[in-house]
Amino acid sequence: MEMIRVNLSSNSYNIYIDTGLLERIGDTLVKEKAPCKTLLITDTNIEKVYGSIVTESLKRNKFDVRLVSLQPGEEQKTLGTACILYDACFDHKLDRNALIVALGGGVVGDISGFVASTFMRGIPFIQIPTSLLAQVDSSIGGKVAVNHPKGKNMIGSFYQPKAVFIDTDTLSTLPAVEFVVGLVEVIKYGVIRNAELFEYIEKHLYDILQLDHTALLKIIADSCQIKTSVVEEDEKEVYLRAILNYGHTIGHAIETLTNYNKYRHGEAIAIGMLYATKIAIEIGLTNNKVYERQLSLIKRLGLPLTIDLKPGDIVKTLYTDKKVISGKLRFILPKKIGEVIISDEVTEEILYKILNAPL
Repeated sequence: MEMIRVNLSSNSYNIYIDTGLLERIGDTLVKEKAPCKTLLITDTNIEKVYGSIVTESLKRNKFDVRLVSLQPGEEQKTLGTACILYDACFDHKLDRNALIVALGGGVVGDISGFVASTFMRGIPFIQIPTSLLAQVDSSIGGKVAVNHPKGKNMIGSFYQPKAVFIDTDTLSTLPAVEFVVGLVEVIKYGVIRNAELFEYIEKHLYDILQLDHTALLKIIADSCQIKTSVVEEDEKEVYLRAILNYGHTIGHAIETLTNYNKYRHGEAIAIGMLYATKIAIEIGLTNNKVYERQLSLIKRLGLPLTIDLKPGDIVKTLYTDKKVISGKLRFILPKKIGEVIISDEVTEEILYKILNAPL
């Protein structure tokens, strides 16, 4: 078993990565927390495959489990759904020593963490991410939130889990398209912090797509380590942690304008990454090779490269993003593969020029 420690003083926790982890989740968790009232939150798709496995493992270790299953999809990340989960917390008589377990992808993890952070002003929760996107990104770092019609993840908090359990076997039941869009976040880590990881993906993409165990362990552990190192330096996103938003500025605008149901998160972020690199080229920060290498990987993954949105609508939506500081847009721009900068000097003139041209 691979273990990565997230060192955040009193909020420190472990990330466990292994195969067959769900079957023994209770055995591992009981070493982290004494048995208690537990609300297991998942979605209907994940429940069918892993719900009983996790429930039984927890019960064998004396956790008093109640399972709540949501409908799948980004549209579940609302205050309305949070209220349904609060009702479940009351019904199961959770107290401050209780536990919320998030079993699923990023949506389940985000809203479960949001509920955990706000019920009784905060009760413990753990993440059991079952999608690649959640395993390498959303389950780590303590960002929990729900969406609002005017903006993605605009209502939330920083609230760290007590542990993260990553079972790579869950990727074998993940729809292929969901695995592919999750890879976009792994590519992102390569661009912002680790050129060797980016090159590894270029050379071993076939093995990764075939779910080769060695390849999966490599990209997941490297991604988790990169995010951990950034979060340890800047837990509340005062500055450095913003680099994790590479591709997300325009990507989130695309998701917001299409009501979160036309583009998967990774598809929107891939487009956002390419636009960010185009901006970097336009201002003389990087060269075309940096763009071509990302474009080549995104094409090999078969992801969309066009959006049917007006540049004016995108720019307007950018100003509702939480990354706007004092009315200035903030972009993460690549200098080279493995290094990015944070810039609030991108003008609307540059934006319109880039958005009006094809990728």
